[in-house]
Amino acid sequence: PVIPCVVSEWSGWSGCAEPCKTTYRVRRRHIIQEPRNGGEACPPLEERAGCVEYWTWRGTECKQSLIPALITTGGFGKARKKRATADGSERAGYCVEFQLVAITPGCLHSHHSYTHWMQYLREGHTVCVECQHPALDSRSLHCYGDGSGSKKNQPLHWQAVGNAQCRGTWKRIRQLAACSCPSVHSFLFI
Repeated sequence: PVIPCVVSEWSGWSGCAEPCKTTYRVRRRHIIQEPRNGGEACPPLEERAGCVEYWTWRGTECKQSLIPALITTGGFGKARKKRATADGSERAGYCVEFQLVAITPGCLHSHHSYTHWMQYLREGHTVCVECQHPALDSRSLHCYGDGSGSKKNQPLHWQAVGNAQCRGTWKRIRQLAACSCPSVHSFLFI
């Protein structure tokens, strides 16, 4: 008789392969029954997914320059503020100005409605990125990837949420206590 391959359920996800950088995590399954007599072949036995771990294996926080900033449109922040106020978890945030240095072409080739904001990303432009709850870490009181502690003019990495092909580098200009970002070039740390 034809006997197809049978595999186990997936294991749980591993931790990140390395701390303090964009890397991957892994889950595996194993073969319970090998296929025989022309039975269906076995599916992949390993899957990988993107992962960022912000703490070293010793429990210390990673250097900020190693962590890519995850950003989305500033318009998302209005809904986020309403939710934070409703559950009493609102904390004071701040904004950071960056100059965009390099942008991947993937930012221009995004056709979903939730990624239209990416078309406003242009090399050389100054953008304003807001750090607010819940992205504002309660221990360090900053957002991951905001460039705090980085050297002057050090290129820092960012990635757009919703389109993994849209990413680039920028240089931190300054941190602003009061956020008054122009709407077109206003973004939000995730």
